[in-house]
Amino acid sequence: MILGLFLFVFLKGCMENLILFDDKSYKRLQPLTFTRPVGEIRVGILTIREKWELWFNNSFSYLTTPHLSTKYKFKLRPKNIVINGSVLPCPSLCAEIAELAQGDALIQGTEFIAANISDEQFKVLDESLEIEGLNKVNSTADFIKINHPWDIFKRNGEAIELDFEKITRDRTSEPLSDTNMVIGDPSNIFLEPGAMVEGAILNCSKGPIYVGKDAEIMEGSVIRGPLAMCEQSVVKLGAKIYGPTTIGPSSKVGGEVNNCVFIGYANKGHDGFLGNSVIGEWCNLGADTNNSNLKNNYADVRLWNYASESFVTTGLQFCGLIMGDHSKCGINTMFNTGTVVGVSANIFGAGFPRNFIPSFAWGGASGLSTYRLTKAFETAELVMARRGKTLDQTEKDILEYIFKNSRVYRRWENV
Repeated sequence: MILGLFLFVFLKGCMENLILFDDKSYKRLQPLTFTRPVGEIRVGILTIREKWELWFNNSFSYLTTPHLSTKYKFKLRPKNIVINGSVLPCPSLCAEIAELAQGDALIQGTEFIAANISDEQFKVLDESLEIEGLNKVNSTADFIKINHPWDIFKRNGEAIELDFEKITRDRTSEPLSDTNMVIGDPSNIFLEPGAMVEGAILNCSKGPIYVGKDAEIMEGSVIRGPLAMCEQSVVKLGAKIYGPTTIGPSSKVGGEVNNCVFIGYANKGHDGFLGNSVIGEWCNLGADTNNSNLKNNYADVRLWNYASESFVTTGLQFCGLIMGDHSKCGINTMFNTGTVVGVSANIFGAGFPRNFIPSFAWGGASGLSTYRLTKAFETAELVMARRGKTLDQTEKDILEYIFKNSRVYRRWENV
């Protein structure tokens, strides 16, 4: 192990090319991965890519689906380390990867974790990620792997603690105002420069609380860790946040939230309950939106799965809402237990909408029609401009691809 850690430190400075690849979890993680590779999913404080870049002190390119490859570039060089984008780094796993000789593939059971390969050897990695011809090395590391959307909130507490320890090691937090009430060890609270926390109750006895650069917890909020707030995120007045919860960059969250992940640039600014859920980027939940995260009969929750094109059992009693990027819902929207909403859907009206809403759907319980692509672009441009971002042609091409390829699920178009 000492040798492995030494090699890891050494390789941090000499690895020429690092690649994150999407395995079969890519399909299972839709709709979140319609718009991003698996490595761009946020779990804990950082995205999976950001975690690997922090551990290896180097940037990564992507081996992903063709419609994402213009935005998420692929780069191949004579020497390459390829890593499964659904796997989160930890010290023991990083040491194992550092020890791989050229031609070695790190596996655990049937899972392909990483490989050290030349550009010539790269051709053994076909679309099914078969690794015949490489020397298989068994991993004994205890790492987190994100295989399903519910794994994101289920494993979020562990991921927050791993990120917190790595990010804050040998650093000093900005001072916490004495207007706050702290329950637990104050060293479990870390404020980045520009973070503002006033008049809040912070319980860090169950897990750390991380407040990113220029993020704010407004007065009257009650926080129970683990909590990760990313750069420029906001917890609104009087919010009740139960961990493990992650609020991604430039997101605004209010009301009652329990064990949720906001990937980034999303709003739930008002009262209403959200539990055991994952919300994509550029989403907005209207005032008093609520979701059920527990069935009345306490049975395991079933969730729509794009890989099997059917509802599958999650094995969880608590599972709420999975919402793809650019989707919105109106005030007083009610989501049933285990609801999946695709990309750029717009949901409104009385009653519970169906628990699988395809991409570019418009409507609610009373019926759905198609959200036209031109109208979706107009909305996305306005929403992104509020955060200083632009909807460029690459983003439009990705959304257009999703629009065309999700038509099969908009059954009203096919009658």
